[in-house]
Amino acid sequence: MRNGRRRVKPYIIVNRRAGSVADLDGLLSQLQRLEPAALRVTRRRGDAEKFAREAVRKRCDYVVAAGGDGTLNEVINGIAQHSREVLLGLVPLGTGNDFARSLELPLNVEENIAILLSQKSMALDLVRIRSDQTRYFVNVSAGGFSCHVAEKLTAKIKRAWGPLAYLRSAAAALPQLHAYETVVVFDDGERLKIDLYNVVIGNGRFVAGGLPIAPKADPADGLLDVILIPKRPGPEMALLAAEIVLGKHVSNSAVIFRRAKKIAVRSRPGMWFNVDGESVGRAPAVFQIIPGALNFVMNK
Repeated sequence: MRNGRRRVKPYIIVNRRAGSVADLDGLLSQLQRLEPAALRVTRRRGDAEKFAREAVRKRCDYVVAAGGDGTLNEVINGIAQHSREVLLGLVPLGTGNDFARSLELPLNVEENIAILLSQKSMALDLVRIRSDQTRYFVNVSAGGFSCHVAEKLTAKIKRAWGPLAYLRSAAAALPQLHAYETVVVFDDGERLKIDLYNVVIGNGRFVAGGLPIAPKADPADGLLDVILIPKRPGPEMALLAAEIVLGKHVSNSAVIFRRAKKIAVRSRPGMWFNVDGESVGRAPAVFQIIPGALNFVMNK
């Protein structure tokens, strides 16, 4: 925890379409308590990343993402090249708020404002993925069948079903289930060649509004949690999906679990990977942890 830095005014980026934003004017009024250097409101996808880059260009060293996991992801990509120089804060306003769950941040705006005013930070890990493009993330990336499930996971379904939305969406995506001939290499050493349905790379623990997909992940341990789900008969996959909802799948003998700093994935066909609902590229893909690269404002 670092709390000796001078107090600075935050550059706040607000997603007006975030899932829990019912009164934008009221929210903006609350955020004025932070005495922001700037208060920018997004209108379309990509704006949060653009505004975060703008904050860096203006030498603002405190950026706050007010939105959901997608907004946070955009902001992180906007500051990634200068992340060690920037204090990063979050007001979780999304439907899922999965990374906020990993950090045990409150979901109340006023409580988060108090945390942001403290400007106390902890060093968290950043993850870089290189595939069709280079992107960064802090929560979870998934490839294979998970991408089809993510397509079915609308905000409406997540609000109505909570973590059980995964089961509903997995059932809807089952007709698209197929295996990928995959080679996974851990830390340029151990090499697995296997038919897989899913590859999950976890820095945070949750996806889909509280689903504990990487239940043992720690975003400050310098390691990625890797969960591989091999090809299995349909009934076994249905049981495994239920175990995922309970966070018990990592101990299932059908699941391959590893921790590593670097993971390389090749597959046939090339599986698509997504981060927080955004498609970020297709295998071959390389994931690399960047330890302690984010100065994240936290309450502990």
